[in-house]
Amino acid sequence: YLATGLLVFLLGWTGLIGKIMALLPPTIVMAMVAGIFLRFGLDLIDAATGSPLIALPMILIFVALSAAPRLAAVAPPVAIAAVIGTIIAIVSGQLGGGILADGIIASPVFTAPEFSLAAMAELVIPLTITVVIVQNGQGIAVLQAAGHKPGVNVAAAVSGLVSMPMALIGNISTCLTGPTNALIVSGPHKERHYAAAMVTAVGAIAVGLFSPVFVGFMLAMPAAFIAALAGIAMLTPLKNAFIAGFSGAYSTGALVCFLVTVSEISLLGISAPFWGIVFGCLIAWLMDARAQKTSVVEDSPAEESTAESTEELQPTKS
Repeated sequence: YLATGLLVFLLGWTGLIGKIMALLPPTIVMAMVAGIFLRFGLDLIDAATGSPLIALPMILIFVALSAAPRLAAVAPPVAIAAVIGTIIAIVSGQLGGGILADGIIASPVFTAPEFSLAAMAELVIPLTITVVIVQNGQGIAVLQAAGHKPGVNVAAAVSGLVSMPMALIGNISTCLTGPTNALIVSGPHKERHYAAAMVTAVGAIAVGLFSPVFVGFMLAMPAAFIAALAGIAMLTPLKNAFIAGFSGAYSTGALVCFLVTVSEISLLGISAPFWGIVFGCLIAWLMDARAQKTSVVEDSPAEESTAESTEELQPTKS
C-alpha cells in the first residue's frame, strides 16, 4: 500500500493519468461502471424474493416517497427505507447480537511495512491499476456524466498522497470510488452536490471514529437489509450508467466492456473491470471505429446533395 500510494501520486503529479484517461471513450468507461453497479440491482431482486418481510416494505416506502417529490424533499426515501428496515429487523427478532463486542471507538494500529521484490511485482502494479483506472475511472466517469469537470490528475495525486500515511495503519489505498460519488451526485440539483459531498465526508469521519459500532451493527443486521438498502440507493446511479454507456458512440465496445466486467474474471492478478476497458477499447477500435467511418462516407454524398438542393431553392438576387 505504501509503494502503491507513492506510484499513484507520481502518476497523477506527472499528468500521465490524465493523458491515459483522455484516450478512453467515455461510453466504454460508463459501461464498466454499469457492470460494477449491476450487482446492486441483482442483489435487490434476490433480497425481495428471499426475504420479503424486510426488503419489500423498504422497496415500497422508497417508491412511495420517490413518487412524491415534495414529500421526498422532507423525508429522504433511502433514509426512511433504512429506518423502516431497521425497525422491522428489530421487531421480528432478526437483529443479531455482539454489536459492541469490539468496542466503540476505533484504535488504529501501526503496521511496519516489509518490502520485497515479489510483493512489488505481484501487488503494486495490480493495485495501482485498480486505483487509477478502475476506481478513479469510475468516480471520474460518474462525476462527468453528472456535468462536473473533476481533475483527473489531481484526484490521482491526492489519492496517492493520502494513501501513504494511511498505509502505515493498514488501510487500503484511497481512491475516488464510483458508488460513493454516484450517491453524492444522484440529487437533481447539480449546484447542491458539493453539499452532499461535505455531508458524506463528515459522515465518513464519524463512521471511521466509531467504526467498531457501525461494523458490529451492519454484521448484526440481516443480509437482506444490506442488499435492499444498497439496491434502492443505487437504482438511479445504475440507470444513469446504462444511459451514458449505451447511448453514444462505440456501442459494441461498450457492450463487450460491460459483459467482461460482469463476468468477474481475473487475469494476472487484475480484476475484471480493467480487462473490460481493455477488451472494450479493442473491440471498439476494430468494429465501432470502422462502422463509424463507413457511416461518415455513406452520409457525405447525401449531405452534399442536400446542400446543393438547398442552394437551388434559394432565390437569386439581382
